[in-house]
Amino acid sequence: MFEGNLVDLRALRAEDAAHHVRWRNDPEVVRWATAGDPDFGPVTAEAVARGFETMLRLNPRESAVFTIEELAGGRVIGMADYRDLDPYAGVATLGVTIGEREFWGRGHGRDAVRVLVNHLFGAYRLDRLELDTWSGNERAVRAFTGLGFREEGRRRSAVLLEGKRYDTVLFGMLREEWESSV
Repeated sequence: MFEGNLVDLRALRAEDAAHHVRWRNDPEVVRWATAGDPDFGPVTAEAVARGFETMLRLNPRESAVFTIEELAGGRVIGMADYRDLDPYAGVATLGVTIGEREFWGRGHGRDAVRVLVNHLFGAYRLDRLELDTWSGNERAVRAFTGLGFREEGRRRSAVLLEGKRYDTVLFGMLREEWESSV
């Protein structure tokens, strides 16, 4: 569907659910993707199947979930999404999770975000994109800032993980910043 340098973003399919079950039951994936949010995992296959029923029916004018495949071998390695797309305000929120650990820190998540950013600014003519992560996820912070996202604020001490407090770090990118970087 959308090709990057390292990854391809394609439409979500029902058979992708098995990957989501595995990732959402991997404590390390849950830790890094959501700072251990218990709503993300662990989960049952039935809960993921119910979620997929909804995700497969999403209106792409509002939100969408994509499967991330590595280009080199076609392996499913993660998911990317956008949500809360507001065409009037020209804003959307996006996210990415690399569920296959061996692809962490190798640029695949960054490439997936870049592909999604290009699609949203290009196809939807949005004016602003936003995303967030927790302050302990330094790989995500580096990837986002490396792509041109700017830290716009923090929700201090908003995340509790393993007895320690972290900030939620808020990032944004404006259309003109994207245009000057492509």
